[in-house]
Amino acid sequence: MTFCNTIGVYTLCKREIWRFTKVWNQTVVAPVVTTLLFLAIMTLAMGGHKRQIDGLEFNQFIAPGLIMMAIVQNAFANTSSSLMLGKIQGVIIDILTPPLTGGEITFCMVVGGVARGLAVGIVVMTAVYLFVPFTMHDPLIAVAVVVLASIMLALLGVLTGLWAQSFDQLAAITNYIITPLAFLSGTFYSIRDLPEFWYHVCHYNPFFYMIDIFRYSIIGISDGQVMQGLAVLTGTNIVLWLTIVRLFKTGYRLKS
Repeated sequence: MTFCNTIGVYTLCKREIWRFTKVWNQTVVAPVVTTLLFLAIMTLAMGGHKRQIDGLEFNQFIAPGLIMMAIVQNAFANTSSSLMLGKIQGVIIDILTPPLTGGEITFCMVVGGVARGLAVGIVVMTAVYLFVPFTMHDPLIAVAVVVLASIMLALLGVLTGLWAQSFDQLAAITNYIITPLAFLSGTFYSIRDLPEFWYHVCHYNPFFYMIDIFRYSIIGISDGQVMQGLAVLTGTNIVLWLTIVRLFKTGYRLKS
């Protein structure tokens, strides 16, 4: 994709990254504490090292899912909060006034979300490794799924930020859509243990694919098809991208 406003794109990308790096203790370090608490509480609640899934200790099984959840939740938070704050504070005009196309604005927002997701992922993965040592089964797949998942949640964050008119509406999307899909993605259990109906329903949840593929990339175990999952994430990203670019062009909930 060729950008006709290189300086504008660079500046907006820098702004989106600067937003979370200025408060790194809240945006990057805090997710580490949350993830480690989840890991400790769930491990203790499920019987510590006694519980096993597919021959693995429970904490080894859930660790990849917790890392991925931290990555995507922060990618979503970065883009959605950026647009929401811009609309509430009335400074969204600073993004809309410069000669930037809808595609360029979307790209810059996504860059900020992916950057935060990757930063959180590196820090969280390092912290988890200290308590649950692991070796990477397929590093290339790990990088691919982390990037695709971060892009997807960053795009969902942009879409939510465009739609929401208040922080209550933003919280509603997080509480009623993002969080349930994340927790019902097989992070804490194998979907093969579910009844047949719910097993098939899980395959319509894109969060399942990102968790499952990332788990495969670390421990070599998956409940689904890796290539099929990557294709689903890629297709979802394309649909979200085209939708958001169209909304920016029409000024959906931005012009008043």
